[in-house]
Amino acid sequence: MRCKNVDSGKALRRAAVGLVALAALIIPAPVASAGPPSTKGDDKVIELPGASSAEGIAEGEGTTFFAGDLFKGDIYRGDIRRGTAKLFIDVPDGRMAVGMKVDVENGLLFVAGGTTGQAYVYDTDTRKTVATYQLTTEEAFINDVAVTPDGAWFTNSRRGELYFVPVDRHGKPGKASTLGLDGPAAATPGDFNLNGIAAVRGGRTLIVAHSADEALYTVDPHTGASAAITGAKLPNVDGIVAKGNTLWAVQNMLNQVSRVRLDGQLESFEVRDVITSPDFQVPTTAALFGDTLAVVNAKFGVPGASTYEVVLTDAR
Repeated sequence: MRCKNVDSGKALRRAAVGLVALAALIIPAPVASAGPPSTKGDDKVIELPGASSAEGIAEGEGTTFFAGDLFKGDIYRGDIRRGTAKLFIDVPDGRMAVGMKVDVENGLLFVAGGTTGQAYVYDTDTRKTVATYQLTTEEAFINDVAVTPDGAWFTNSRRGELYFVPVDRHGKPGKASTLGLDGPAAATPGDFNLNGIAAVRGGRTLIVAHSADEALYTVDPHTGASAAITGAKLPNVDGIVAKGNTLWAVQNMLNQVSRVRLDGQLESFEVRDVITSPDFQVPTTAALFGDTLAVVNAKFGVPGASTYEVVLTDAR
């Protein structure tokens, strides 16, 4: 692995700097509203009470989910069966909460820190911060995270590299490292490049979504080598979820999630279905609970957005 160690003890960047930079990058021109959230029809909507923004969601134990307030960095915990959510962790000022994943076995919540260049690890029992990592001090939008049996991988939408936080057999996170990428996943032609990430084959292979290329790539976590998974273009691809040979790709500004079938060699894919909902309002990430997909509305560019929610819809 071509890695360099990252100092996890550097000071936090000022929150205002991060917010200004983020707004310049991700808030597009206003789009037409998909209408107010509703519980009518087959989908259920769970509001994140008091949230000022939203972006990430992660599957917890059982029917528990975690979601984040993008700009404040606060963490919410909810239950898809009960249809409820509430503030879980009121984080220190200066943090952000973009993509997130849970290591259920060790009770750890990994959160990507966006323009701060940071990543955070929270204890899902005590709510305490276990670790803070300054993954990079250069071009940064730490966007999403995937958990493997050995730790967690983070994407940076501004650079062709991934970051790894190992977790030992006692459930303790270790020192972070950087993996430079080779091949198509390393390209940075747009403002947002690497985005969603998923670990497959027991963590031996990573799949990344590349927003600028509208594509999916595999990454070897040992060498950084990447290769295209050929298939249809996936415009506005954001967060991804993978289970077996099925992958769900959230396409934010299109208000849809594409369900794709991966071939056995992870060399190609075919779009099998496009999931839509009248309750989608610029969805960004998703978590899978059996046959239910929990999708977060980020509402980027939606006029008058004042509430943020999770939409539960059929994953098939």
